[in-house]
Amino acid sequence: MARVDVIMPQMGESIAEGTVSRWLKQVGDAVKRDEAILEISTDKVDAEIPSPASGVLAEIKVQEGETVEVQTVVAVLETDAAAAASPSGGEAAPADAAPAAPPAPAPAPEASRPVAAPVASAAPGPVVGPTTDGGREETAEERLRTRSTPLVRRIAAEHGVDLSAVAGSGHAGRVTKKDILAFIDRRGAAPAAVPSPGATPSAPSTVAHPSVEPWSGDVVEPMSRIRKLTADHMVLSRRTSAHVVSLYEVDYTHIAGLRRAHKSDYERRGAKLTYLTFIVKAITDNLRKHKVLNASVSGDSIIYRQQINIGIAVALDWGLIVPVLKGADELSVLGMAKRVADLAERARTKKLNPDEVQQGTFTITNPGGFGSYVGLPIINQPQVAILGVGSIEKRPKVLTLDDGQDVIAIRTMGMLSVAYDHRIVDGADADRFMADVKADLEDFAEGSL
Repeated sequence: MARVDVIMPQMGESIAEGTVSRWLKQVGDAVKRDEAILEISTDKVDAEIPSPASGVLAEIKVQEGETVEVQTVVAVLETDAAAAASPSGGEAAPADAAPAAPPAPAPAPEASRPVAAPVASAAPGPVVGPTTDGGREETAEERLRTRSTPLVRRIAAEHGVDLSAVAGSGHAGRVTKKDILAFIDRRGAAPAAVPSPGATPSAPSTVAHPSVEPWSGDVVEPMSRIRKLTADHMVLSRRTSAHVVSLYEVDYTHIAGLRRAHKSDYERRGAKLTYLTFIVKAITDNLRKHKVLNASVSGDSIIYRQQINIGIAVALDWGLIVPVLKGADELSVLGMAKRVADLAERARTKKLNPDEVQQGTFTITNPGGFGSYVGLPIINQPQVAILGVGSIEKRPKVLTLDDGQDVIAIRTMGMLSVAYDHRIVDGADADRFMADVKADLEDFAEGSL
């Protein structure tokens, strides 16, 4: 028999921990590879986690309700040795199973390092690791300690702590959240140094929500983990980004006609031609031209994302999730319609894969689906813009005829709002972007369908 670890997966680029919500299998139960064995919850996603191999659930290490860091072993499977063999001897070991050897140090976040150009291969030579300031080569333990989770690095930066000075209790001395908080408490929780003029202060790592006295007859329920973390992140986003909102009214009458003409054809091809599909297409086409809307702020630098990955907010009974449409600018309208519907459906059934809630560069939320005239959404960090889609319905509008006469006509209308981070996005940038989106929607090219 071989033993295979089940780990807490990374469910988002800024997520450092997850909570075991429910075990779907118990110790002694037989499981098949890719069969769901537990549910986890983070601030971005509630998801069912599949088994990395076929076998028997031998041990549960993390109980329901417990929160642990990503990459923590939460359970152990006993499998047939042949099932865990290398490709030359049978089925390959699953990619998300914990490796036998210590894991390689996590790479530094994209925000803190430039993207190097490809380098031509050179003759083989000795492998040399990164060096310290004194020229000495760093050990694997030192690299692990200083390249801890994004949450730990952020807390350290806020309090001016050098992670190499913190004794870590994690693998190979890796500094955990508990380690960094204990270190700060011991030294008196000294605040971070005052930033220099023009520098962007980091948001605090936790949010203190004021207490309110319940009245007689009130029902008091603790927030679920996903609700608590969502509350924290929304407050932090408002503190981090300088929010400004622009509103645009869009005439969807032309698109309504295109939907009537092509709806049956799309349904035969397995897709629904929704208004949202047209909006996603218009957004992706214009993010290439207006790159600052597809960016992130890193200290006093701007990261211009080369990928266009559109997050689509999906409302669930237990919270909100934002699956990501990767490479959206490379999809046809048909492909986009299928992918959006598929992501939304799997979000509702907890079937999303971990990488499908990561690396969004721009988010769209659709409160109009519930009848809202318009919404003013909060930016989804670390992005710098989010689009709100209002309800689309028939309304009266003044039109000017060719002879200059004004008439009142019934048109299919809707509002779009864009909230943007005024630290790097000026009003002119956002308004030029939205003017182009509006123009593309009102004169959508039928040849694109």
